[in-house]
Amino acid sequence: MREYTTQMDAARKGILTKEMKIVAEKEHMQEEELRRLVAEGKVAICANKNHTCLNPEGVGSMLRTKINVNLGVSRDVKDYNVEMEKVLSAVHMGAEAIMDLSSHGDTRPFRQKLVKECPAMIGTVPVYDSVIHYQRDLDTLSAKDFVEVVRMHAQDGVDFVTLHCGITRKTIEQIRKHKRKMNIVSRGGSLVFAWMSMTGEENPFYEYYDEILDICEEYDVTISLGDACRPGCLADATDVCQIEELVRLGELTKRAWDHNVQVMVEGPGHVPLNQVAANMEVQKSICMGAPFYVLGPLVTDIAPGYDHITAAIGGAVAAMSGAAFLCYVTPAEHLALPNLEDVRQGIVASKIAAHAADIAKGIPGARDIDDKMADARRALDWEAQFACAIDPERARAIRDDRLPEDDHSDTCSMCGKFCAVRSMNKALAGEHIDIL
Repeated sequence: MREYTTQMDAARKGILTKEMKIVAEKEHMQEEELRRLVAEGKVAICANKNHTCLNPEGVGSMLRTKINVNLGVSRDVKDYNVEMEKVLSAVHMGAEAIMDLSSHGDTRPFRQKLVKECPAMIGTVPVYDSVIHYQRDLDTLSAKDFVEVVRMHAQDGVDFVTLHCGITRKTIEQIRKHKRKMNIVSRGGSLVFAWMSMTGEENPFYEYYDEILDICEEYDVTISLGDACRPGCLADATDVCQIEELVRLGELTKRAWDHNVQVMVEGPGHVPLNQVAANMEVQKSICMGAPFYVLGPLVTDIAPGYDHITAAIGGAVAAMSGAAFLCYVTPAEHLALPNLEDVRQGIVASKIAAHAADIAKGIPGARDIDDKMADARRALDWEAQFACAIDPERARAIRDDRLPEDDHSDTCSMCGKFCAVRSMNKALAGEHIDIL
């Protein structure tokens, strides 16, 4: 029998869990320092007690920036075997979390398979599953129906759930009054908004929040407070609807902590580059340092097909400024359900952003691999360079496809014998430098 209910409860009781010990070692951090941060809510270790194959990670602004990968089937793309391929690829490439956003068919077997086999943190958005699970139209579902789906996901072993608790009936009037350019672009937020509009009732995730907290405490599920009013275009960034919801999420964070339930707070969205850092500062203040989980942010609206780059730009600035968790964005964003190659590109872009931010923040050990890469480049050691690369297979494939005609060992097809590194190595060694 566990002496604690959640990681937060253990930390507050002075107990170092095995998950805390693993995370502390990964982060090159003193165990007691990590325990204190978990107790304060500034680090979340998302670890459902039923996810027994989990390789635990910590999420917090003072730790390495973590990456989440969204997966799942839809009505039009429904091959779960392909989704499992994406999962395996994502874990291989270093993603720390997988969110199953499936919105078609019987979602439970895939969710249970993930929990049984996947060592990464598993997240879901229960409101997506509500219509699917009950096979009934949205307006026929009761508030209790939504709560019971949260319970089912917790029982299945999901480590964190996105719940759009901060959107209330007051938000309906705000959206109508403030005339947003893109209204609500959060899929879960729009479903809650639609349910409230059709039934005249309050948001069930807000009204029954205490009951949901009891469920999360029982299974040690972290709540990721969804930002239903995140901006879906630059014109809506940092507006009244977004900030008012964030204030409510701050209140809900404190209520969760009072139940020993860990919290992450979700953030924007589409934000101009000059507003990204300010958004992070506002969140840290309002939500008392709870880990911030951001989608992007996307810093321009005009890059369909390249939004993994748009998001990486915003993600690097966000993480450098306090975001703890980046939800990857793929080239298929705004266009289609991502395929395996889209997933790969999205992960790489997000990992570059996260790593760049970790270096800027001075995370212990973050720059070590960059220094190794510099040593390998100076020595023109291609194998060592590939070993340091964030995507070794792609780096190797590009070089192998365009090798120089001769002297493969110390040049590439860009500079050949004009290579500055080669010339400097020879000059400093007192050797003749042959160019022609």
